[in-house]
Amino acid sequence: MKYTGTTLITGANGFIGFELLKELSKDSTLKIRVTDIRDDKIQLLKKSNIEFIKSDIRNEKELSSLLSGVDRVFHVAGICNLTTKYETLKPINVDAVEKLTEIAFGNKVKAYIHFSSSSVYGTYQGKPFQESDTCHPKDAYGKSKYNGEQIVTEKMKKGLKAIILRPCTVYGPGCNDGAGKVFSRPGKIAGIPGDGKMKLANVRVEDVVSSAIYLSEHEECFGNIYNIADDSHPSLEEALSLAAKMFGSKINQLHIPLFLLKVIAKLEAPFAKLKGKIPDLEYEAIKYLYNDYYMDNQKLKLTGYRFKYPDIVSSMESMKLN
Repeated sequence: MKYTGTTLITGANGFIGFELLKELSKDSTLKIRVTDIRDDKIQLLKKSNIEFIKSDIRNEKELSSLLSGVDRVFHVAGICNLTTKYETLKPINVDAVEKLTEIAFGNKVKAYIHFSSSSVYGTYQGKPFQESDTCHPKDAYGKSKYNGEQIVTEKMKKGLKAIILRPCTVYGPGCNDGAGKVFSRPGKIAGIPGDGKMKLANVRVEDVVSSAIYLSEHEECFGNIYNIADDSHPSLEEALSLAAKMFGSKINQLHIPLFLLKVIAKLEAPFAKLKGKIPDLEYEAIKYLYNDYYMDNQKLKLTGYRFKYPDIVSSMESMKLN
């Protein structure tokens, strides 16, 4: 697939969106339009082929002007945490998807790449999650992402050329929020949750964006859903110990019972709310620590995509060296 029009990235000032922008902007001939409510990161690039438009994707009129002349959309924007209530998530993670896909379909864009989440699967059911599995999202965030997916799926049935991506825990340079931050930079690790034996699914941010670009350039991939996860499945204790070793983080080897973590999360929540922040320890996130949680990535690999960072050990070693 070749794109001669404008490529649009929503949420381009965020962790994944900015990494995607950096990768795409390496092609100086590509016309790129980016949108977000902030542009402090975007302005750092200072490249002539990047056009920034500040917008609120909940506003249909603003979306219409954003898509003028666009032939490829990477929809990254969204609220991403397990604490926000569904009523707050819905206008961004669901309603905006309805408006954006409707305009994209009407404008006959060549490709719409939708960033969803592995949270749509819900809790682990005894085997690695596959794209064909029935989804049972358990929290407001997972439900909002799944409902957004359903809108894209319905539009695909009508002819929208789209791809849905389900990244797992994303980590890498620049990650300062969410579950991936502990695997991305130095920081204090207060203890090992539970027995620490649960298997994880992780992926470097560079592989999230490079796989998104790769899939958008292969028309035979349209109409599909893809898990985005690397080849390694470390236990939680192995991954935390690795992070401590690579980044020189302080780690308490004490195993903290999950029921106690729930109590701590409940106590922390109101203080975080007063500060207008998302708690470091989210109550809903603890539900995922009782069982393994990893994904099958074979469908993505069968497209011919090759991971830049297939193994978390060598990946984190490379971050340490940088």
